[in-house]
Amino acid sequence: METPTILYEDAHLVLCYKPTGFLSEDDGSAKCMPRWLREHYQSIGKPDYIATVHRLDRVTGGVMAFSRRQATTGKLTAAVTQNRIAKEYLAVLRGHPEKAEDTLTDLLFRDAAHNKSYVVNRMRKGVREAKLSYRTLSSTEELTLVQVSLHTGRTHQIRVQFSSRGLPLLGDIRYGSKDPNCSAALWAYRLAFPHPVTGKTVDVTLPPPAQYPWNLFPLPPQP
Repeated sequence: METPTILYEDAHLVLCYKPTGFLSEDDGSAKCMPRWLREHYQSIGKPDYIATVHRLDRVTGGVMAFSRRQATTGKLTAAVTQNRIAKEYLAVLRGHPEKAEDTLTDLLFRDAAHNKSYVVNRMRKGVREAKLSYRTLSSTEELTLVQVSLHTGRTHQIRVQFSSRGLPLLGDIRYGSKDPNCSAALWAYRLAFPHPVTGKTVDVTLPPPAQYPWNLFPLPPQP
């Protein structure tokens, strides 16, 4: 298992590399610093306030942001809610989309008891709209690498929206694609947003590791 690392840090926030298999928070609390980040600060003698402002699934690696000040937490949380944080992902689909690029809009119902989301056809309690845009970057005979921009942040959104169209993420057993060599092929590639205090642009990109299945495709260009 790879080691989490700090990609950007200042007095107000920190952006980290979260490897696949690590939890976003230890107990589901938005104010609970994940153990791997707490251990980092303890190792350098800087125990600190850390709050989770968005989440990544355990199976998803890549860039993740945390707040380092209580006053910053609300601002970052609001930015996430209001879609003022650009979140871009890379995903490997089993199959090929009909369109090279498109915007997908669905109604998602989350079954919290089974930790699974479903596309449904009408609004009711527990249903929320989910929207994303994608573009195809590369493909093989059986797989497609897409770059995804989220317009909403729903549980398992990317995974279930593609799976519902017969394009499950490679290795995503929960949504219909088993692969013995990888878990769900989803990578948090980029976060970009105005700094909540200074207003300057924070823009951090992290390519996926050069291992299966990412090494089947050329890396996307840097923004």
